[in-house]
Amino acid sequence: MTGRVKVAVVGVGNNTSALVQGLALHRQSGSLVGIRRPVIDGLGVDDVDVVAAFATSPEKIGRDLAEAIFLAPNNFPRLPCDLPRADVPVTKGLIDASEVSRVAAALAGAEVLLYSAPSGRPETAQAYAEAAHSAGVAFINTTADPVARDPQLLGRFEAAGLPLLGDDLASQFGTSVLHNALLRLLKERGLTMVSSYQVNLGGTADFRNLVENPDTKMRSKLNALPEGRAADSVEVAPLGYLPHLRSQKVAHLNLEAQGWGETSVSLDVKLKVHDPSGAAGVNIDLVRIAANALRNGRGGHCPEATSLLKSPPGTAV
Repeated sequence: MTGRVKVAVVGVGNNTSALVQGLALHRQSGSLVGIRRPVIDGLGVDDVDVVAAFATSPEKIGRDLAEAIFLAPNNFPRLPCDLPRADVPVTKGLIDASEVSRVAAALAGAEVLLYSAPSGRPETAQAYAEAAHSAGVAFINTTADPVARDPQLLGRFEAAGLPLLGDDLASQFGTSVLHNALLRLLKERGLTMVSSYQVNLGGTADFRNLVENPDTKMRSKLNALPEGRAADSVEVAPLGYLPHLRSQKVAHLNLEAQGWGETSVSLDVKLKVHDPSGAAGVNIDLVRIAANALRNGRGGHCPEATSLLKSPPGTAV
């Protein structure tokens, strides 16, 4: 299936900056670096167009999207590409549920609504999902707030033939993906895990928000770990906000295990990545999966999106 995918974004922060700039870089250079799936069911990376954007920051509202993505507190770096004017003015975002109809009207022409606002605002996330449902567009929740894990809402999207993907991204190469892989490797190789932990430090505004509102994110990180883990054997430390890291995230992982003869095995790993890049590398796939499902009348959760999410339907809230 072909045809351009028209996407509306909620949140003009670092993740949106990484997505918009990355799309421009790909179109100008043709580079496939960092792209997991160049084509998904006939849809290429350069078939995705951002046609609407919503934000609540007064400094960003009314600005062209190509300008707004560089305004503070955004700190994702400029990529080596020319970024033309998007001709997409940033629209005032939803303040409360009374504005659902206004946002739904502004979604005319879009197929997918990508919710990339900060986590910790479940009522806002649900309200945008309602706007998407009313407008007849697919909804992707990139935050840890429970939206796709709401059985009633998921059922309504499924009945309407509208995809509802979420919750929370499993970053392209982030802490949860790496931690999960290492824990599974221990099990596959027959080692007995004694203990493990992860520590995450970051400098984006979203990291600062998550430090202040950690509950849903911590639950989502635990959801991303292998099933059957001992509740007291794997620890996820509270997130740490360090402004000087800017858009980079630094993660520390430790695994303590026992091998043959109960001998000790210890592993320490340090991961340093640009967090928004990890989000964009997943969002570009989720958007195309959602668009294809919408065009085929497949509502609700898309199983092919499960590996890209930390907390898909059925995981704990």
